[in-house]
Amino acid sequence: MNIRDCYLRADALLEGHFLLSSGNHSPYYLQSAKVLENPKVAQELAEALAQQIREYGLKVDCVCSPALGGILAGYELARALGVRFIFTERVEGVMTLRRGFEVSCQERILICEDIITTGGSALESARCVESLGAEIVGFAGLANRGFCKRVGSTLEAKSEGKLPSHLPLFALEDFVFEIYDPTSCPLCQEGKLPAIKPGSRGN
Repeated sequence: MNIRDCYLRADALLEGHFLLSSGNHSPYYLQSAKVLENPKVAQELAEALAQQIREYGLKVDCVCSPALGGILAGYELARALGVRFIFTERVEGVMTLRRGFEVSCQERILICEDIITTGGSALESARCVESLGAEIVGFAGLANRGFCKRVGSTLEAKSEGKLPSHLPLFALEDFVFEIYDPTSCPLCQEGKLPAIKPGSRGN
């Protein structure tokens, strides 16, 4: 399925002046919540992603997502794979496993986000459950912003990408948009409206 069309139909491929979690600015933003509010679409996207993972031959016991943005995508992926689902969340700035969730020693866990940008939050989540004895077997997202190399893509990883190169990353498509350092952002220099942050940590 064409994930780009899914974002366009849901008015989830936003254009404007956006502040990203990295602190950089961009004229585009993927608002996955608008896509995933439709359960049928969320199921279809997760099944397409699960098919990639099965074809790769990856064995997964559990899917784990960083809250808040990854929860819907991760839950649907876990359901498509027929495995359990857990999530981590930040407590005083530190990614933590709470709410009675536990992992077993060497349990094979796939980390799932809605959007993989540099992979920072996914890596925090991975380190959290890994410290409790789990084995991280890969990463996944509905879309990859092009900083990390995904399975099946010709794009190479960029220096900003934080995911470990020896583990596979699965995503349905690469979305490569312009990103600017705030000190040299042309949108700021043109006098555009201040950058807004429409993600889970902003408005």
